[in-house]
Amino acid sequence: MSDPDKRLETCTDCDPRSASEIKVEAKSENPLDASTFEPPLAPRYPVVTIEYCDRCRWLHRATWIATELSVTFPPPQIQTISLVAAAAPLPAGRFRMWLAEAPNGAQSDPIMTLIWDRKVEDGFPDLKVVKQRIRDKVAPNMSLGHSDRK
Repeated sequence: MSDPDKRLETCTDCDPRSASEIKVEAKSENPLDASTFEPPLAPRYPVVTIEYCDRCRWLHRATWIATELSVTFPPPQIQTISLVAAAAPLPAGRFRMWLAEAPNGAQSDPIMTLIWDRKVEDGFPDLKVVKQRIRDKVAPNMSLGHSDRK
């Protein structure tokens, strides 16, 4: 390597033909010393937030959807997926999905889009519909294969 300060990192767990090389800055982090750790930069957009009612025990549904979205939209398409338990005093039965995109210019607040609300849409989302709505915002030219509109 010509530049010792920058290193190329290749995923060894995946098929190397599908992995892309990522430039990583050399850090002075000691994996055995927590005082040298740097927290992740926050927030990293786009962010999907799934609000679920913990009293209704919808955590498993929320984690299933989060898993499916993380597989379908790997970074940088979706950088962060967060789960938020909607506990009392919020009304029971909440299941909402939000997409937060990076602020434009001088605007400091992210651009928020409601992707799904269980009460407004009269039920839980079909994953195909959720993927289409998110894809239309974060990667409009991306093919969803069998989950695309027919």
